[in-house]
Amino acid sequence: MPRRTCLLVILGLLGGLLPLRARAHALTITQLLVSFDQPGTIDVKIDIDLTNLLGSPEAYYAVSQAATGAQQQAIAGLLPGITRDLQVRFGDAQPALIFQGYALPALSKSDYLDPTVDHFTTLHFIAVLPATRAPIRLVVRPGARVDYPVAFIVQIPSAHISEASWIEDESEESDSFDWADVAPKAGAAPAPAAGPSAAKAVRGSPPAVRTHVEPAFDVDALPWPHQLSMYLRLGFHHIVPEGTDHILFVLGLFFLGVTWRKLLSQTSVFTVAHATTLFLSTYGIFSLPSKFVEPAIALSIAFIALENVFSPRLGIGRLIVVFCFGLIHGLGFASSLSDVPFPKHQFIVALLGFNFGVDAGQLFIIALAFLAVGWFRNRAWFRARIAIPCSVTITAIGLFWAVQRVIFYRHLY
Repeated sequence: MPRRTCLLVILGLLGGLLPLRARAHALTITQLLVSFDQPGTIDVKIDIDLTNLLGSPEAYYAVSQAATGAQQQAIAGLLPGITRDLQVRFGDAQPALIFQGYALPALSKSDYLDPTVDHFTTLHFIAVLPATRAPIRLVVRPGARVDYPVAFIVQIPSAHISEASWIEDESEESDSFDWADVAPKAGAAPAPAAGPSAAKAVRGSPPAVRTHVEPAFDVDALPWPHQLSMYLRLGFHHIVPEGTDHILFVLGLFFLGVTWRKLLSQTSVFTVAHATTLFLSTYGIFSLPSKFVEPAIALSIAFIALENVFSPRLGIGRLIVVFCFGLIHGLGFASSLSDVPFPKHQFIVALLGFNFGVDAGQLFIIALAFLAVGWFRNRAWFRARIAIPCSVTITAIGLFWAVQRVIFYRHLY
């Protein structure tokens, strides 16, 4: 492809990408905790990031700084949608959740704008247990505006029970939990107050604020096979669909040449490298701030793809470059785990599970790419018509992200 054509393609892609936002590595979850504290009622707490529901991080920050009345009005407007999206059910019965209060995160504006910082708001409800003794489960409504995965935790403090179930996407629902024989059985509690008087009581005092949300369940209580499965899913989810930049990097490796030797050599080196810094960073041995890691990841995408165009050879130099960039991507993976609870007793199992999940996601992307264009890899026109245009596209996106992230983090710092 002539250089002039390459330049025109890059400029066109950059123009089309201007509306996109810089996207750093955040692994946001939604958490719903049901606690059987008192006979006849349940206590429900939802930890949720309100960024999408409010429209932007700026709007979220504005609500956190608003006067108490305006703040309460904004939260009240979101409650019907949240309780409709996250449905606690006992069999077919769905108890009404009665709102008790909320706690917004006490963060600076730069923290609200930083996608690597958690922004959880806690919403507190109570509900009367229905007459049925059916097991409890969580159903996420299709199209729900929540961050996945969703952690559903059931606690019965009197029996020292805490069970967690993870929902990966809207096509799933949580595991069911049979609570009837272990929850408090004393006489049914009176129904909590509802209506305007209850709302007035709740709204009479300013909401509490907190700077960090601690996990409401003990990961160590889960058996290690469940831990391994959970972190495998989290690792895969970090690539598909969350890891757009990592997907593009893997596709950059793919378009060097669609042969198993080239693919296995590059992906093996990349895996060893990102696993190394993932372990080092998670153990606190070595890490870098996101303001350096995120632009560097974007530049690595552009460099690898551009090398496909001008130096399409697999040699020791290419493998060294892939290894170095793999180290940088490992730091990106580690930053996404900063707010994910890890077990103390099976830490290695969880970390290996996440790493293998990441690798499974990468292999899945390679398999899809191979099914899409791999059939034509031996055609004379494959490089000119597919490999080079795709590499130029990836280069343009990587350069755009690099510039965008430099500007984004300069604004924060």
